[in-house]
Amino acid sequence: MRKETGNKIILFDGVCNLCNGLVQFVIKRDKDAIFTFGSLQSEEGQTLLKEYDLPTDDFDSFVYLRDQKIHRKSTGALYVRKDLGGVWSLLFAFIIIPAPIRDFLYGLIAKNRYSVFGRREACMLPTPDLQKRFLK
Repeated sequence: MRKETGNKIILFDGVCNLCNGLVQFVIKRDKDAIFTFGSLQSEEGQTLLKEYDLPTDDFDSFVYLRDQKIHRKSTGALYVRKDLGGVWSLLFAFIIIPAPIRDFLYGLIAKNRYSVFGRREACMLPTPDLQKRFLK
């Protein structure tokens, strides 16, 4: 793992309105600033995908790099909730549902996210005070 990144990195589709909304959700609740964020399309996001032998052209999958281990799709989302702590960590109980079932539902949302939630022309630009929490 790169020295300049943290131990908890969320890679998301930077042009997806749903994904950007979820990043904002996490930022607001991440009082200890434990998460670092990056778009899957960014240079650093692409580098991390290559380092972990993940496809660099599949933006349908949320990727959570947690202590140098990759969690994707629903598993990644559940681990983020767990790491947020508080009431959000209770959602981690859904990990008992087999991953193929969880990921099937995840896939339905991922495939329809642009038509339901829309998309941006470009990746979100973090405010100056949040820039240090985003990969380049």
